[in-house]
Amino acid sequence: MISIIESDVLIIGSGIAGACCALELANKNIKVSLINKMPSIEESNTKYAQGGIVGEGIDDNPELLIQDILAAGDGLGYHKAVKMLATQGPKLVNDFLISQIGVDFNKDQNGNLLRTYEAAHSTRRVLFVKDHTGSEIIHKLFSKIENNPLINVYTNHVAIDIITTNHHSNDPLDIYEDNKCLGAYVYDSKEEKVKIFFAKKTVLATGGVGNIFLYTSNPGCATGDGLAMAYRAGAKIINAEYVQFHPTTLFHRDANRFLISESLRGEGARLKDHTGKYFMESYEPSMRDLAPRDVISRAIYEELHKTDKGYVLLDTSPISEKGIDLSKRYPTIYNHCLSLGIDIIKSPIPVVPAAHYFCGGIKVDLDGNTDINNLYAIGEVSCTGVHGANRLASISLLEGLVWGIRSGKDIINTITNIDTSLFNKISPWKDVKTTRKMDPILLFQDWLTIRTTMWNYAGIIRTKRRLTRALADLGYLSHRIEQFYKESLLTKDLIELRNGMITSFVVVRSALSNKNSMGCHYRID
Repeated sequence: MISIIESDVLIIGSGIAGACCALELANKNIKVSLINKMPSIEESNTKYAQGGIVGEGIDDNPELLIQDILAAGDGLGYHKAVKMLATQGPKLVNDFLISQIGVDFNKDQNGNLLRTYEAAHSTRRVLFVKDHTGSEIIHKLFSKIENNPLINVYTNHVAIDIITTNHHSNDPLDIYEDNKCLGAYVYDSKEEKVKIFFAKKTVLATGGVGNIFLYTSNPGCATGDGLAMAYRAGAKIINAEYVQFHPTTLFHRDANRFLISESLRGEGARLKDHTGKYFMESYEPSMRDLAPRDVISRAIYEELHKTDKGYVLLDTSPISEKGIDLSKRYPTIYNHCLSLGIDIIKSPIPVVPAAHYFCGGIKVDLDGNTDINNLYAIGEVSCTGVHGANRLASISLLEGLVWGIRSGKDIINTITNIDTSLFNKISPWKDVKTTRKMDPILLFQDWLTIRTTMWNYAGIIRTKRRLTRALADLGYLSHRIEQFYKESLLTKDLIELRNGMITSFVVVRSALSNKNSMGCHYRID
């Protein structure tokens, strides 16, 4: 017998956007189901954000922040969304994160907030907690959530599909009505069964897509789930070609890619080749090592083709020369590198670019509404228009905060506008009639094919021929994966593979259709 769980609002994903939305709703006595597919509710991209979050800067104002965001986005940013973020965001950092949640950003000896530079910012405006800002924010958010009786947390719960009236109603005439979201089918990994989560409003806060690429700074949970579910439900997706590659992730042959925060370059670290030459002057003479991420990623890409080393070097000595103790300012990075035999105080850090942030996503308005009634998308899975063709550093956490709060407020004002009798029309989940378990070798090989295809053909530098090959290869693979999905017992890994396949297809198709190089979508044909 299938389990049915009802709440006012279902939030899928528990990064900064989902967590802020949940708290905003619970503060108004709205019952929330908050799910995360991982064992820990704190596991998300937010947890691994090192650098910081944009707050009120030194000699700063909203207009200057607007200019920086639009410039980094290569002119493609949505002005209304950027203006709203710039005017409301820094104030929310103070009023919500600091005053209400208690995030303890680093301060000087007089108790004043410290701020750092990051690439393409005009002034120091990035607040931070050493080099684990995201982890501190999410930990403080969940210290509030775990004690709130109106928020029910479900870990090891993997959303399979959004439930909509146009796709899942038993009444065939509902196809003529406006499409409405009523919740989601969700797989409980521990109990190995599917549950139905019914809700008056559903919020997708599932994060990014990094793991569709061979190399990424993202944690393993970033497999494009929300984007794929929205795509299957018919939601509009825009700007999917804009995938930002972070210029500096740790290169080590025996370890996964590890993010080396941009704030190191903000504090003075510089990129050099293996002869010791600082090379960014040759690519961006004015901004050099603080150029936008897409510019630096392409510069490193070009440098890699000049040698057989496979990496370039990030020289941290200029930071030490300023009297900053790297082991105390960047303890996460320092200890991780040291565990691999690299002392960043004494030696430069070997770095390479890796897939980092998805600038496109599910199209939403200024309150996070999608074009499917009662379905919201917030955080990295959404496209608010703020990032345009390339994200400005440390804006992502701010966007998650702003849209998390705004979507919560919008839900509070509109939540009664749904007929819950629609729940009775929804088809029950139909299990696949098989006892065949997923073949792990097929799963591994399919993921490897997806990731190598995306890295080689739809990565930092793209051409029409590469993208056309990617579309053909992914199209062939998608049929095999869909058949694999239908013929195997359901698992979290299988759900992720299907979503990663669909997400890859969406990204490549968008990249192929856009012939103009902008920001992090760079074509050389």
